[in-house]
Amino acid sequence: MYQEFRDTIAKYFPFFTSGSDHIIWRYLRLLIMDDFCLKKIVYIANAYINLAFWPSHFKTTTTVVIPKHNKELYNIPKAFQYIVLLKTTGKLIEKVISNHFQFYITSNSFFCHKLYLVISPSFLQQFSWS
Repeated sequence: MYQEFRDTIAKYFPFFTSGSDHIIWRYLRLLIMDDFCLKKIVYIANAYINLAFWPSHFKTTTTVVIPKHNKELYNIPKAFQYIVLLKTTGKLIEKVISNHFQFYITSNSFFCHKLYLVISPSFLQQFSWS
C-alpha cells in the first residue's frame, strides 16, 4: 500500500490545487517520500477503512466562485465557474482507495466485459469515498 500512495501522488500531483486545509501538494509529496511519515498516513488510512469511517473533516468542502470572462450579464449562474476544494490529505487517501477498488473490481471480473464499453475509468472514480 505504501507504493500506491507514492504512485498516486506522483500521478496526480501536478493536476491538483491545494485544498481548503491549505496543505500544498508539494509538501504532502515530501511527507510521502519519508518512510516514517508515509507509514503514519497509511496507518490512518487503514484505520478509516477498518472502522468504515470517513471523518467529517474530509467531507467539508469550500466552493470558490470565479466569474467567467467576456460575459455581458453576471446575474445568471452560467456566468460563473465553480471550483470545489476538498482537504488535500483526504483527497489523496480517497484517490488511493478509489484506485484500489478499481483494480480489485476489474481484476476479479465483477463487471461483465460488455460493460467496459460503457463504463469509463473516470465514471468509476465517482464511487470513491467522499
